[in-house]
Amino acid sequence: MADPLARAFVIGHPIAHSRSPKIHRHWLEANGISGSYEAIDVAPDDLAEFIRGLRERGFRGGNVTIPHKEAVFGLVERLDEAAEEIGAVNTLWFEDDVLWGGNTDAYGFAANLDEYAPDWFRSGPAMVLGAGGAARAIIHALKQRGVKDIRIVNRTLLRAQELADRFGRGVSAHASAATDELLADTGLLINTTALGMHGNEGLPADPKRLPGTAIVTDIVYVPLQTPLLAAAARCGLKTVDGLGMLLHQAAPGFEHWFGKRPVVTPALRAAIVADLGAT
Repeated sequence: MADPLARAFVIGHPIAHSRSPKIHRHWLEANGISGSYEAIDVAPDDLAEFIRGLRERGFRGGNVTIPHKEAVFGLVERLDEAAEEIGAVNTLWFEDDVLWGGNTDAYGFAANLDEYAPDWFRSGPAMVLGAGGAARAIIHALKQRGVKDIRIVNRTLLRAQELADRFGRGVSAHASAATDELLADTGLLINTTALGMHGNEGLPADPKRLPGTAIVTDIVYVPLQTPLLAAAARCGLKTVDGLGMLLHQAAPGFEHWFGKRPVVTPALRAAIVADLGAT
């Protein structure tokens, strides 16, 4: 087990919105570990110095969130396979005094669907709405699970094409105008865009055009039931909200820093839902 005085963190700019401290402090208490986890606002200009000083500050590692995930990629000594493939880092830890950077977003995405929609990866072609950093992690997860037909749909076709080229065989790029046609045989619809967040209402795709066996998931978790998920549920489709991805992606880091693999429990989910002000 890790040193009871082990320290970990989450960095971002801004960082006050992060739920990571609540997640990790819940696990520290649940497992009787007296380590600490803190949120630290690090401006982009201060990032390199912060990373260089981790050993001196006594940190075992930490999480990285917006806007630092891609910048930290070039500041670590070693990268795990997921971080290399995705091109971004969200988890830092020391192993034999070497600073590693990993990415657990793909793991979190897959684990969330494993929990609520088993066999999701066998559902047929997958459509990924959006071509940003989150889309990269999700495409990595889809490829890891053997999904053979992955369609990236984005307002800017060039960005979608860059992503398709990055991941290669089985991944195709499409402009938003092709959405309705592609939905007809889509088995898994994944929204990675900001559409559906509070203050950014709207549907990124019409679930009425999906087959009746399709699964719809949204990485947005504020609100917990996004307009897309609500519309899909009204169509009788299986839906999975984005909160589980947040919870599951946190587990590997906790194990690195504190020496115990934590469990995503109903109690943890309820605590975070309450913190979100959701029902």
